[in-house]
Amino acid sequence: MAVIIKTPAEIEKMRVACRLAAEVLEMLDDHVVPGVSTGELNRIAHDYIVNVQGCIPAPLNYGNPPFPKSICTSVNQVICHGIPADDKILKKGDIVNIDVTVIKDGYHGDTSKMYLVGDVPGHLKRLCTVTQECLYKAIDIVKPGTTLGDIGHIIQTHAEANHYSVVREFCGHGIGSGFHEEPQVLHYGKPGVGLAVKEGMIFTIEPMINQGKAQCKILGDQWTVVTKDRKASAQWEHTILVTATGAEVLTARKEESF
Repeated sequence: MAVIIKTPAEIEKMRVACRLAAEVLEMLDDHVVPGVSTGELNRIAHDYIVNVQGCIPAPLNYGNPPFPKSICTSVNQVICHGIPADDKILKKGDIVNIDVTVIKDGYHGDTSKMYLVGDVPGHLKRLCTVTQECLYKAIDIVKPGTTLGDIGHIIQTHAEANHYSVVREFCGHGIGSGFHEEPQVLHYGKPGVGLAVKEGMIFTIEPMINQGKAQCKILGDQWTVVTKDRKASAQWEHTILVTATGAEVLTARKEESF
């Protein structure tokens, strides 16, 4: 496994790219309201990323088949990689994950958050809260020597203690000049197992937690991933730098404190 330890210069570029990605999510806060389409949110985000930030939206034309939009918008039972569309109108009571990756000066910043659309039922709010807690608990234990199994285990334990399930088909990943680098960061696992993280590593942690069963399926567009039982799913994502004593959350938003 060719895990990349970032140089100080690379870390500085990652700080910039990640801060810009976080700013996109902050900018979208006022736009995620009942009646807006995910297609419109994509246009707003694309314009901001390209024309205000001078960045490249990494998802656009990524992969095979090429992803057709600049952000991912995953509503309710969509786990990840939802494709924005003008006919997908957000309504009161929806939950939506918006996943943003920008490229600045050749380096990627990757982050996502859950938005509550209007007044959301308590059971969906709870799913979003517990999923964010899973991410925060994982970040809290990151330091040199923590294993990937430790990270997966703390996420899995908290999710399952709340009677939720962890999506296994998708995971966090190393990130830098590449969108997806080694290692793969699973959101389930056993303590003490797997790679021990080292100072200078940068990777994402992005748990996808389902209200029902863990099984998922990919729709005919070959991108959109939904829960098989059609129950809701939530996800939060940060890009993390391993420091000498812990973790620096490179994509932290203004409303967060680490």
